[in-house]
Amino acid sequence: MQAKSDLLVAFEEYLLIVKALSSSSISSYLGDLNQFEEQIDKALTSVNSDDIFSYLASFPNKRTLNRKLSSINTFFHFCHEYQFDYNKTDIPMAKIPKLLPKYISYEEIMRGLEMIDTTTLIGKRDYALILFLYASGCRISEALSSERKDIVDGWLKIRFAKGEKERVVPLASVAIEAIEELLKVNDMRSSNIWLNYRGEALSRISAFKITKKYLGVSPHVLRHSFASALIVGGADLRVVQELLGHSSLVTTQIYTHIQKQNLSDTINSYHPLRSF
Repeated sequence: MQAKSDLLVAFEEYLLIVKALSSSSISSYLGDLNQFEEQIDKALTSVNSDDIFSYLASFPNKRTLNRKLSSINTFFHFCHEYQFDYNKTDIPMAKIPKLLPKYISYEEIMRGLEMIDTTTLIGKRDYALILFLYASGCRISEALSSERKDIVDGWLKIRFAKGEKERVVPLASVAIEAIEELLKVNDMRSSNIWLNYRGEALSRISAFKITKKYLGVSPHVLRHSFASALIVGGADLRVVQELLGHSSLVTTQIYTHIQKQNLSDTINSYHPLRSF
């Protein structure tokens, strides 16, 4: 058992230092491996392909299966790369149909913003938060971690990004103005921008309730809406990748489906042969 423990400690350091993963991602990897080891009832050092296939067969959901398999493949890749004497061949991921990311239009967002009573402190906060999410393309965790000092000369510094990689994105002036209006009346002593009525950091659940109330969607849909608006507008895919903080262009390429759909809708709406 001691050898296994040492191996997992080394793997954890690999995920943290080499892969630069967040603590939550590392916990997921280790949790998957512990579950795998418990289910097959043998040490990770002695598993074979049959053990892996038997374990994966218990997950009918392809997304769950692929997450478990990713943890296993990453672990054995680590073992092979660092010569722990495990020469395992990666098992291909299950095929999952690509789903278009859900997004809403600029007009829908503007209609939602018109519903907000901006004469109150909470209203000013809700208004500014929605604009901030749509203007920056932030993940909600990144947005809620933002502090006043992170906005300088029209740029937003995202310090708590996924994988703990920092990035800087330009922020639309209308979003900055909304935040400035909020901070004028918000005299609570906090470095955070987004606070609840008690002056504490706004929670993810509260942020979800805000966007759901006015837009009918989750905060993450505003991130998709940000990217979709840029792609449809003709932005370069690699620029969108950098703004979103994606480590791989493959992740960003899903938005090209939205561009194709937009072109298709345009043809169907305006081409003279559309009625045939």
